[in-house]
Parts: sequence; structure tokens; C-alpha cells
Amino acid sequence: MPEGPRQSPVSHLLAIMARLRDPDHGCDWDLAQDFASIAPYTIEEAYEVADAIARGNMAELKDELGDLLLQVVFHARMAEEAGHFDFNDIANAISDKMETRHPHIFSDAGGIMDEKRWEDLKETEREAKGVTSALDGVALALPALMRAQKLQKRAARTGFDWPDPSGSEAKIIEEIEELNTAPSEDAQIEEAGDLLFAAVNFVRAHGISAEDALRAANAKFERRFRAMEEMAEGTFPDLSLADQEKLWQKVKNTE
Repeated sequence: MPEGPRQSPVSHLLAIMARLRDPDHGCDWDLAQDFASIAPYTIEEAYEVADAIARGNMAELKDELGDLLLQVVFHARMAEEAGHFDFNDIANAISDKMETRHPHIFSDAGGIMDEKRWEDLKETEREAKGVTSALDGVALALPALMRAQKLQKRAARTGFDWPDPSGSEAKIIEEIEELNTAPSEDAQIEEAGDLLFAAVNFVRAHGISAEDALRAANAKFERRFRAMEEMAEGTFPDLSLADQEKLWQKVKNTE
């Protein structure tokens, strides 16, 4: 018998997820999941995509993007079962949004897409959704540094911002003193948060992504620390702090 029309890759993936969620013949684990239980996996897969990109591994990037796509399909299937929306609705919604956000490409508006125009378009979208605060829509699940910067950026659009970096620099000094003199553990935690928030604001004032900067600093520290361990040939924990510092400086000077 001649074969029927071959499914597209996306249709095939959607069919697989539908089978996994089949109430009678599906997978017990997949059937037990809901939006909340799957959300951590979705976040994890997004980070694994970023990790593959950072390491320049295209084979892993392909696999990780597939894992991330599966998360979208999983959420779409659960939403479809509940009668909310399906995968096509998701694709149509993002297509409409991208066309709306690029009027210089998909309409006769012309001009260029600079940061102000982009933010104005997103602000119009938020107003259409009936937002009541400039901070509405900044996702709670974002990494803390990234969320801090987004909150500050939104506030700055209303005029609530230091006129230059010196204001946030002075705030950092103030918060360091308050952390040093905090009278209790709870107060220390609060002041530590204020210090980190002020540091993000200072970095933002220089036009730098705090999340990207700290990620790069983490990678640099890890690279240098591993190099020190290698130089010490298994004796690093036994070295004095002064000798460890000498190795640090040696590694640093070789980069």
C-alpha cells in the first residue's frame, strides 16, 4: 500500500505529546504533570540552551533547543486539554506580536527600530492589557539580577532614576555601611539585598547587563581557580592563603 502523507516534524512532535498525555494509553509520568510541575524543567532547558551557546557547541545547541521546544509543546498540550489554547494559537500569537513590534519591516511606518521605539511599542502592548503599574509584567521567575535590572529600567522610564552614575555609586557606599552595622541576621539579609540592588543599578547606569557581567565573572573565576588547582598538582587545599594568592596572581598574569 502507498504510504500516506508524511507528517511535518512539528506535527509529529505534537502527535507524540498527545500520545504521551493520552488518558488511557499514555505515560504515567507525563499524565501526572501540570503547568507548575513542568515550569522548573522549562527554565532549566532555557539555561541549558544558553550554556550550549556560551560553549559554542552547535550539536548540543540543536539538542537543547529540541528539549526547549518540547517544553512549549508540553505546555501547549495541557492548555489544549483544558480548553484554553493550543500550539497553533501560540504560534499565531507570537507571529502577530513580532509583526506589531516591527512596523518598520511589516508595515509602511518606516524608520528604524531603536531602543526607545521598541520600549514604546511594548508599553503600548502593556496598556492594551490594562496594566496598572510600570512594573507590571516583569516575571517573578527571572534570575534575581536580571529582574532587578528590568525593574530599575521600568522605573527609570517614569523618571525615577539617578541623573548619572554617581548617585548609584554613593548608594553602594551607603549600603555597605548599613550592612556592616546591621544589628541582626534578618537586617543583614535585607541590607545585603539592598547592596546588590544598588550594585545592579550602578552597572545599569554604565549600560551593562548585570546578568551577563556576573556570568562572565563566574566563568573567569572558575577558569582561574581550576588553573590554580592544576598548578598545585593536588596540594592546593594544603597551601597557605599567601601561597594560594601567589598562584592566583600567576594565573591572572598568564591570561
